[in-house]
Amino acid sequence: MTREAGMVTPGGTIGILGAGQLGRMLALAAAEFGLRIHIFAPESGPAFDVAATTTIAAYEDEAALEAFARAVDVVTYEFENVPGRTADVLVRHAPVRPGPRALAVMQDRLHEKDFVTGLGIPTARYAAVDDLPGLRQALAAVGLPAVLKTRRFGYDGKGQVLLRDATDPEAAWRAVGAVPCILEGFVPFEREVSVVAARSVDGAFAAYDLCANTHRDHILHRTLVPAGVSPRLEQQAIEMARRIAEALDYVGVLAVEMFLGAESGPELVVNEIAPRVHNSGHWTIEGARTSQFAQHIRSVCGWPLGLPERLGRIEMENLIGSDIDGWRRILQEPGASLHLYGKRQARPGRKMGHVTRVFPEGGTAS
Repeated sequence: MTREAGMVTPGGTIGILGAGQLGRMLALAAAEFGLRIHIFAPESGPAFDVAATTTIAAYEDEAALEAFARAVDVVTYEFENVPGRTADVLVRHAPVRPGPRALAVMQDRLHEKDFVTGLGIPTARYAAVDDLPGLRQALAAVGLPAVLKTRRFGYDGKGQVLLRDATDPEAAWRAVGAVPCILEGFVPFEREVSVVAARSVDGAFAAYDLCANTHRDHILHRTLVPAGVSPRLEQQAIEMARRIAEALDYVGVLAVEMFLGAESGPELVVNEIAPRVHNSGHWTIEGARTSQFAQHIRSVCGWPLGLPERLGRIEMENLIGSDIDGWRRILQEPGASLHLYGKRQARPGRKMGHVTRVFPEGGTAS
């Protein structure tokens, strides 16, 4: 083992739960620091191609989890839908960063909203929904339009439905699978923004410049940096992210997604928090002094954080489904940085890669 007083030294091994593209990019960043990656996942994925060691086992397999934890110096994860019991088993044998509390709060939308509002940070109006009568009561309290979301296992628009005046509540309840949900009031917004930030073991905090995000079919399509908001609003957003990270004693990179309000009310409203590296931070690979992936590795290893300084005006575009067919054209584009995730099959809604364009400061991102 190469663990020294909470620090993982070069030559050590980082265990990652999950084998998707985020795990892949974390593994690539770790390799530059002379670190090895051990991936634990129920099935093979893009991260397996670049990991030193892999384990295929269920997240409920406690014997496999214990063996995995004993073989690594620290455990982290690339997605938040890891069973809480999994983190509890792992933390007995190795540091888990971010910690189990952050995972428990952020993998349940109701717990997350309660946590954020408990800090005095604005969110949309919301109410818990456990059954159809509860949905009708929540609609009376929250009003329309509103969004019904499953409390767990939702991402990229999955597990949610928009309710308007003509929407049948029973049909909406069936559409989300009749599972515990949260009803959130619709927030009129000018734009969607996100803060990607990191907090270290010793409490140091570093945030990247605020991102402006646009979605297509509920999936992040494009991120622009800078976000085009006032310095006051940007600092306010970063301070919200800092308060969230400190309240959780968070270690690692996190992303706080927010709405910039279009009408009277709070200027910034927190939508969701991701306890991991985030799609809206992919631009940092070419566009910042330290990428979000290198920053996460630094954080969970107990190392000093890197500078989050932005290196120009940035546009990051996701390649979703058949967008991947344009890879030859992108390779011919001067200044475009192409990242492909090694997924064998392109399907509608599947993230296949991304492209980042860095423009000189004062230039124009489209």
